[in-house]
This record gives sequence, C-alpha cells and structure tokens, in this order.
Amino acid sequence: MKEILITYAVKDEFMPVTLEGYKIRYVLTGIGKAKAAMKLTEAICEKRPDFVLNMGTSGTLNHTIGDVFVCRRFVDRDFQSVKLPGVEFEIDFNSLLSEKGIALNWISSNGQTGVCNTGDSFVTQAEFIEGDVVDMEAFAQAIVCEEFNVPFIAVKYITDIIGQNSVKHWEDKLADARKGLDAWFRNKTV
Repeated sequence: MKEILITYAVKDEFMPVTLEGYKIRYVLTGIGKAKAAMKLTEAICEKRPDFVLNMGTSGTLNHTIGDVFVCRRFVDRDFQSVKLPGVEFEIDFNSLLSEKGIALNWISSNGQTGVCNTGDSFVTQAEFIEGDVVDMEAFAQAIVCEEFNVPFIAVKYITDIIGQNSVKHWEDKLADARKGLDAWFRNKTV
C-alpha cells in the first residue's frame, strides 16, 4: 500500500482525510518556511512516503473566499524578489507527479489548479503577487520534496483576501476551511 504524508501548519487546520488505497500519515509543520522544511525533512527520512500533500489555508488577491486550489507549481516570493543567480525561486511538480504515477485527474477534480506563492511574512497589503494563493510554508516543502524526489502538491482553501483585514479573516475562517477541505477530499480515490 502506498503512503501519503499530509502536512498542515497549525492545529486548527487539521482535518483527518481518508483516501482509498493509501495509508495516511500526518505532520504538523508549524508556521513558516524554516519550520516546515525541518519538520518535513524529519518526516520523509523517518516515514519514506510515496507522496506528500500539504493541506491548509491561504490568502489571495484575485479569487474568492471558499475556493479550493490544487497547486503543483510553487514560487518563493522572498527569493524571487532578489533574483540572485543560481537561487531557485520556482518549482513545478507536474512532470514528477506523472513520472511517479500520481493520478492527475484525482488531484484536479473539484478544485482549481493554481500556483502557490510562499514567503516568510503574512501578506496584509495588496500588491502584485505571482500566483493564485499565498501561504508561508508550501515552497519550503516543495524544495524538500524535490531534494528527496517525492511528488508534492498543496491543496489550499482560501480564507482571506489580501488587503481586506487578512489576519482577522484567517482566524475567523479556520473552521470553514476544515469543512471546505473535508468536502473537497470526501470520496476521493487515487
């Protein structure tokens, strides 16, 4: 039986998931790129999953609260802003997902495919941000998965619109996010 490792940043984002044909394990990563990378590295070394799925909340500039995005491409806004030679700031998992036989039809059903933009700050001001959703952990997890050659996606529930009282909306919408993600994952098979 294949194994999926599901990561989430805060306890209030946790929701148990059942995916037919997979053994599920969970890892609480904490908030931010450094904690997320450290916790995921430990878990991959210990558990050796076939696939990593980051599940959680996000902000957006261009979409609607309650939308669910499945992200296979990740941008690090901190690294992207400095654009130093040799510094990777974008990772795309589409080819690795196909190579490893992860069913893309399952990943894309009932959600929009999007780009996740990660940085070490909670974005509260409207500005140009490349991507559909904004978080603080996914790119770091993508780097770890790329290093270990493990397929990775993030399933993100939009809780807030950047620039519109984002922090307060995020806190208020955590229960809605759990319900929305539960509905999205219900009856999924791989």
